[in-house]
Amino acid sequence: MTSTPLPQSDMPADRHANRCNAAAAGTAPSAPVPALPAREHLQEGHPVIATVTLLPLAPEEEPPFTYSVRLQANEMAGPNARLRARTQLTIAHWAGNVDAASRVCDKLVDNAFRHGKAFKDGRLPVRLTVCPETAELLVEVDDANPEFLGFTEVTAMELDGRPPSGLWWVSHYRGRLSWDVLKDGDGQVVGKTVQAVLPPSWEASA
Repeated sequence: MTSTPLPQSDMPADRHANRCNAAAAGTAPSAPVPALPAREHLQEGHPVIATVTLLPLAPEEEPPFTYSVRLQANEMAGPNARLRARTQLTIAHWAGNVDAASRVCDKLVDNAFRHGKAFKDGRLPVRLTVCPETAELLVEVDDANPEFLGFTEVTAMELDGRPPSGLWWVSHYRGRLSWDVLKDGDGQVVGKTVQAVLPPSWEASA
């Protein structure tokens, strides 16, 4: 159940190898780590110099379920993503918490609309992938803003009386949130990807 592949500029092949294996091994950092100076696109004075969290790697074998769509970037993008995620995950009989996954997809897309930047076509790419080894769900949203300011603050579990941010729900449902810059097929930075990895069962997300 795979929709039309995303264009090369929005979903470069080199960034989507072996993510699920790393996620299953628990090697994806849960907090930002300093960007590596050796990476060519993080040169002195480049606008994308920032603290990033490296994403888990994508699966080597064919995932049991994957879905991708490009949503119009507007105030209905989040609710639209929520409805689509609920429908697709229900049809796929994913064993995890479909309600939680749908809400997280909504929040990631809404965050990209409000704090990120749409691509030139005015849309935000969204991907859902079930890891073949663990049945965890990867929710990924791309946007054209290569920075993620205040990542640690917006994902903190301790609210200290403050209302929760949209991305807080990932931790609430026992998920793991990470992000990295997004590059096109030529290795040029074109934005970022924000990814949530969600547990494979209702009990694990409670």
